[in-house]
This record gives sequence, C-alpha cells and structure tokens, in this order.
Amino acid sequence: MSPSAEPDPGSFRDPSSRVYLTDDAVWRGLDAEALGDFEALAATPFFAQALASGQVVASELVAERPEGMEDWAGVLRHERIPVVSYPYEWPFEMLRDAARLQLDLVSQALAEDLTTKDASAYNVQFVGASPRFIDVGSFERLRPSEPWYGYRQFHMHFLLPLMLAAYRGIAFQPLLRADVEGVNPVDARRMMSFWDILSPRKKGTLVHVSLQARAENASSERDVKSELKASGMKKEILVAQIRNLRKLVDRLRLGKAETEWSSYSDRAHYTDADLQAKEAFVSSVAAAVAPSLAWDLGANDGHFSRLVAEHGAYVVAADGDHEAVDGLYRSLREEGDTRILPLVLNLADPSPNRGWRSKERLAFTGRSRPQLVLALALIHHLVISRNVPMQEFVDFLADAGAQLVVEFPTREDPMVQRLLRNKREGIHDDYTVEAFEAALAQRFDVARREELPSGTRVCYHATPR
Repeated sequence: MSPSAEPDPGSFRDPSSRVYLTDDAVWRGLDAEALGDFEALAATPFFAQALASGQVVASELVAERPEGMEDWAGVLRHERIPVVSYPYEWPFEMLRDAARLQLDLVSQALAEDLTTKDASAYNVQFVGASPRFIDVGSFERLRPSEPWYGYRQFHMHFLLPLMLAAYRGIAFQPLLRADVEGVNPVDARRMMSFWDILSPRKKGTLVHVSLQARAENASSERDVKSELKASGMKKEILVAQIRNLRKLVDRLRLGKAETEWSSYSDRAHYTDADLQAKEAFVSSVAAAVAPSLAWDLGANDGHFSRLVAEHGAYVVAADGDHEAVDGLYRSLREEGDTRILPLVLNLADPSPNRGWRSKERLAFTGRSRPQLVLALALIHHLVISRNVPMQEFVDFLADAGAQLVVEFPTREDPMVQRLLRNKREGIHDDYTVEAFEAALAQRFDVARREELPSGTRVCYHATPR
C-alpha cells in the first residue's frame, strides 16, 4: 500500500500545485494546467542542466502516488532537503546567492519561453553552502504581453532586504521574520534618507526604493495588472529587466563591521593545550555517537562543526553573530562544502512558528531532530548576558532529545569575568560548576567529564534521560 501523504502546511498559496510530505519523500500535486507547464519545462535542455548542476531540487514525474493524492492530474517526487531554513536565518551572502539563483533560473527559462509565476525567497533552500530551487511548480509557460509577476515578490523578499543591509547597515533578518510577505517598499523608503536615494554610489535606490514606494501607495487605486499587460511586455523587455536586476544584486556589498564575537574565531583566549584537548573531546564523542544530523549551537566560525562533519554528520552551525556566520558561509561556498548549513540564530529568541495559523513557517526547533548537540562556550552568554536561568538553559538543550557535548567556563575564566564585570553584584552567584552539574543531572546522565588543562573550562558528554 502506498504511504499516506500529508499536505505541507506551508504550501497552500498556489492552488494549481501543492506539496505533500511522507516519512521518506516530498511530493507535489499538479493540476492539468500545471502538469502541462511541467511537461513543457521537462522538455527543455535548460531544466535537465539545472537538475544535473543542482540548481533545482531533484524532481521526477511518477506514476505511483501516495494515498491522498489521487485527484491530482500529475504527481512529482522531489529530493528531500536535509534541514529546512528560512531567509530570516541567512546571512547577507546566502540571501544574495539565493537571489542570484532565482534570477538565473528566470533568465534561463525565458530563453525557452518559460518564466516563473512568483519569486519567493522561501522557494530556495540550501544544502550546506549550495542553494537549491525547490518550487518546480513555479515554472510556467510564458504568456504573450504579460509581465514577470515575480518582480514584486523578488523586490520584497530579496532586493530591498539586501539594499537596506548594503546601503544602510540595517539587519534584514528581523524585518523578514516580522512579515512573511517581505519588506514593504513604503517601509524601505522610510528607512532611507534623501541622500541615499540620490547618491550615485547607491545604485538602484531611486527606481527600486523611491519610485516603487510611490507605485505601492498608488496601486490600490489602479489596475496595475491590466496596465502592465496593455503596455505590451515583450520578452526582450523581461530579459533586460532580469539582466539589470542581476547586475544590481552583484554590485551590492556588505560593509565590514566587526561585531563583538566576529573576531572570536582566533580562539586567543584558549591555550594550545586547551584547544587540543577540546578538539579531541568533541571528535571522540562524534566518533562514538556517529550522528547523521548534529546542531552546533554558538558555532561562530564553524571550527567544531567541521570536526563533527568529518565523522559523517550533516551539521547545522547556528550563531547569533551575522558577521561570523557570513564568513563561515563564504568559506564553505569556496570549498564547495555541502555538509554544514550556517544559520544566523539568536538562541535567546530562536525562530518561532510564523505565518498562516502559525504553521506556514515552523520554529527552528521543530524542523529537525539531531542525534548530537554541541553547546561549546555558550552557557555564559545566555545565563549571564541574557539572564536565562541555569535549569532553563539545560531544559532547552534537553528539548532536542539528543546526546550533548557542553562546555562550562567557570567563574575564573577570562570571558566569564568579562561578562560579569558590568553585572549587579550577587545576581549571578549561582553561576558555579556545582549548580550547573545539578541542573544537568535533572535531564541528563553524564557519560564523561573532562577539565581542560587551564582549569577554567569543563567539557561534558551527556545522554538524555
């Protein structure tokens, strides 16, 4: 008997194409028109090349379909992405690469008289540092005299967030997390000055911010769709539009601004003996557990993520420091590494359920189930800097249901002393090894405990109760 497929709660906006999930696969139902679009797409050399290069997620039209998908005209089976991530968890360079992929696919599709009906950033996922376009149902046959309907969504999901980050130093992650529709042009205009709009060094602000904001304000009183169709949008105009957007995206650069922990990767506060002992500890646990999926929480430059990946794990490397995660992504991209997924994640406020019925975009903790969690030199940032109670921190780690490698810097550690320096006297008197081990014992059994040679840090391998 075929497995029963459940509709993906994040796939409902396109009535002609819907995603379903089973335990081992991702499926897509196509109505008659969408099936015709896919057959036209599948007949092109461009699509075969996109599949072979990994630009588009592996997809095939299948005869046998899961239970619950009998009424669709056609059914596709897709490759499953190891861990789903969202644009508000990506650093600048990841969002820019996703934008490039979207534009490149539209450009290649236009050459075959195809286009995409939308341009959602959620249509792109990453396997390590490699972007994949997942919404095969977005491709459709090009209709004469019609515009690229994906432009407004591209504008709000990609272009405006990237421009705000590059030109104003405004983090786009909170903006995208606040609204699944993206950044509204009117709001973006309010975040830019008069000089930003006129500056010749800030390319595209006049057309894509100021004029688009005006158009957004006026659109409620105009039939924009009819106006665009009446203007006669020839394919050559669409090709030029996509080419110009690609050039603009390529020009955008993120200004270098060293953050509190972006220079943390030099590990200067570790002695060589401490670092070697910590590496050996992590490697030995990873070898013993042999996880298929691991989380490295507070990963910074991904040094220990790489150690775990060497033992066959796919690793989510999460850190709240955008600069550090952006640097990690760039290095992974250069290496062609698909084993480590770098994400910008504030662990004191991780991504929650978002969107329609709070099911459209799932919380970070609900998208994957690791077998191993690393929490190295993390606890003091949450317990001291963010005033998270010790037991709450341990409970958060236990919620993953995985084995744990956790490092506890003692009160004597220089980094802990730095964090305590400006705290009210007595507020963190319970930050002690004894208190931590008591909290750990509530949810875990300690399989191994090792004090690093300096004597100010202790590593634990713990298994959930």
